[in-house]
Amino acid sequence: MVQTSSKTLTLEEFLELPETKPASEYIDGKIIQKPMPKARHSRLQSKLINAVNKVTEERRIAYAFPELRCTFGARSIVPDVAVLRWDSIKFDENGEPIDDVLIPPDWTIEILSPDQSSNRVTGNILHCLTYGCQLGWLLDPDDRSILVFQPKKQPELRQGNDDLMVLDGIELNLTVEQVFNWLKMNDSDQTA
Repeated sequence: MVQTSSKTLTLEEFLELPETKPASEYIDGKIIQKPMPKARHSRLQSKLINAVNKVTEERRIAYAFPELRCTFGARSIVPDVAVLRWDSIKFDENGEPIDDVLIPPDWTIEILSPDQSSNRVTGNILHCLTYGCQLGWLLDPDDRSILVFQPKKQPELRQGNDDLMVLDGIELNLTVEQVFNWLKMNDSDQTA
């Protein structure tokens, strides 16, 4: 179950708190703890990250991070998958990524958990889009659908063999069915 703190803190006070497991987010002055990921959620998250990074990392196009804290626009959120274009990633003098990400992801992906509010998750995706994110996905494993969000456009419900839009410049062709077939770990008919 998602926990909400009744005490109102400033964003700066929130960022001084120790991290929690699962992660807590700062939304509208409140601390909201995300639900603990379960098997289907973790499987989809891992497969999505691997699929994106397989076609982007070597060519330095983008990188998909799991559970990356992104703080911007008076919120601090932790998308299930945050994809940053390579030129959006800040590096230190050793060539390592700087820990504090103070921008929205270029592509935010959320995987709905049974105990999670779809409206709250959608609110985080919309917040990302308002602050410069170019693409959002909301996966619902229960009904095998994906809502695709773009700035200033109506969300699109994708199901079955519908193609999925990805971030410009990423050569990745996926359908909704392919994504949810990743859940079939014990089936010889898996799709990449």
